[in-house]
Amino acid sequence: MAFTIRVNGTAHSADVDADTPLLWVLRDVLGMCGTKFGCGVALCGACTVHIDGVPARACVTRIDAVGDKGITTIEAIGQTPIGNALRQAWLELDVVQCGYCQSGQIMSAAALLATTPKPSDADIDAAMSGNVCRCGTYQRIRAAIHRATV
Repeated sequence: MAFTIRVNGTAHSADVDADTPLLWVLRDVLGMCGTKFGCGVALCGACTVHIDGVPARACVTRIDAVGDKGITTIEAIGQTPIGNALRQAWLELDVVQCGYCQSGQIMSAAALLATTPKPSDADIDAAMSGNVCRCGTYQRIRAAIHRATV
């Protein structure tokens, strides 16, 4: 079945089954590999994208549930003021260790800052609780989110 989805402001067509996860449409059909596969059951956050500005796990979001909503991926988040500030803070504070989870981390952080421009540590911990970092860079992630608010 053919679906038209709006990703990073551009309409794309995907001829896939209705139950195909958005993650696989992004990666395998559209070639946007910045969004990562982690657990496949929405527990790790590596596949986080924004759907109409709200963070969503692309591994469990069926393509037929997207409709005409706008999807933003890590490939475009740096073009926003919040995304650019986060990217700079991530670099300045050497947040990344292995880097695998970082696209999901940044997407969740950007959604937080869009709704809570000056988050507390508790706000950050709550918003980021669904994102797993196997390298344990949580303190640097929190510091980078704070830095991005300045």
